[in-house]
Amino acid sequence: MKTETNVINRESLLPRAVAEPAFLREHVDHYFRERVEKTWNGGHIMHGREPGNDAIMMVSNDYLDMANHPDVMQAQIDSLRGTDNTMVMSAVYLHGDSPQLHFERRMAHWMRMESSLLCQSGYAANVGLIQSIGAPGTPVYIDMFAHASLWEGIRSAGLEARTFRHNDPGHLESMIRRHGPGIVIVDTVYSTNGSVTPLTDVVDVASAGDCVIIVDESHSLGTHGDQGRGMVAGMGLQGRVHFVTASLAKAFAGRAGLIACSERLREFIKYNALPAIFSSSLLPHEIAGLSKTLDLVRLADDKRARLHANADYLRRHLDALGYNVDISQAQIIALEAGPEQQTIVLRDALESRGVFGSVFCAPATATKRSLIRLSLNSNLTIAQLNRVIDVCAEIRDEVDLANWPSSRRKRREQTVARAAA
Repeated sequence: MKTETNVINRESLLPRAVAEPAFLREHVDHYFRERVEKTWNGGHIMHGREPGNDAIMMVSNDYLDMANHPDVMQAQIDSLRGTDNTMVMSAVYLHGDSPQLHFERRMAHWMRMESSLLCQSGYAANVGLIQSIGAPGTPVYIDMFAHASLWEGIRSAGLEARTFRHNDPGHLESMIRRHGPGIVIVDTVYSTNGSVTPLTDVVDVASAGDCVIIVDESHSLGTHGDQGRGMVAGMGLQGRVHFVTASLAKAFAGRAGLIACSERLREFIKYNALPAIFSSSLLPHEIAGLSKTLDLVRLADDKRARLHANADYLRRHLDALGYNVDISQAQIIALEAGPEQQTIVLRDALESRGVFGSVFCAPATATKRSLIRLSLNSNLTIAQLNRVIDVCAEIRDEVDLANWPSSRRKRREQTVARAAA
């Protein structure tokens, strides 16, 4: 027989929210009021439909379709079964021939760099690198579209960012002349729009100005260059670039980051970068998966060819439909609707027809330049790409394509080009 003493009051077991101080409450209220209620009409720009079984997913950075490769999974299983003394600790305590150090040497050799340092993520790699090498007063020259982790590294170092126009080596050169030697930072492939940096020109300008060069290859390592070594090695610039960083959560489909550099600089960063010191190293089964992925990426020329063919095919057809995708030169294609309300309309139009891309809005983009990013992979078929093209053709009036800011820019550029001809 149940009594009051043996009936569990479930509500009494639930944790109660701690009262928020006024400054925190006001800060959070501003977000919900201005963003959620006013801008997104009570919904959320990141929360669209649930994809169906036949949805075309263009949200993943797994460019070479490695995430579920059976060889990678088996390597991780074998490591888990064969490791009986896993040490969970900071990588500063790793010595000898540990799996991590062995993998770091393999990556460096493959990338044609002297050494490399494995990090917990691409974000941690960039923040830790800039935080550790940024001496007080050093000017930092950074492309205006560079990844957020690079900007966060500048803030962490307490340095001032000197922003130069996107993919404009001439503007970079004038800034270096004005402010002196410093750190130059670019991405190879920019994550929001798929544009590609004029890397040789940037390196020429930075070298002439006696600058340190950081190149983030997160979206080109594995997808570009001989055996996927990336653009720095592919262009023969490894002897002129001080640091190559990368997320291994893209073509490598893992959970790690990397800094490739000289052995001397690796030793310095390892013991001075705060994310490297105060985070645990990757576990043996994670290293095993990444190592097997490296084997597969090196031999994935056919997948790389399909990836770039897919991107070229989709880009060409979207351009013919009137979408402004000219800036893309890689496996990332942006449909830039502009205002966030318009991006929600675009998101819903695509998703209701089974096409899913990634919403990019502030802080990933400027407030008036939000977009849907289409990330291609080597596994997409021509039939799937044709379906995406058909959907994009069908929705043009629904999403008011002609009046997007990016569409108006495209028309202005075409007018200028015709006048110049």
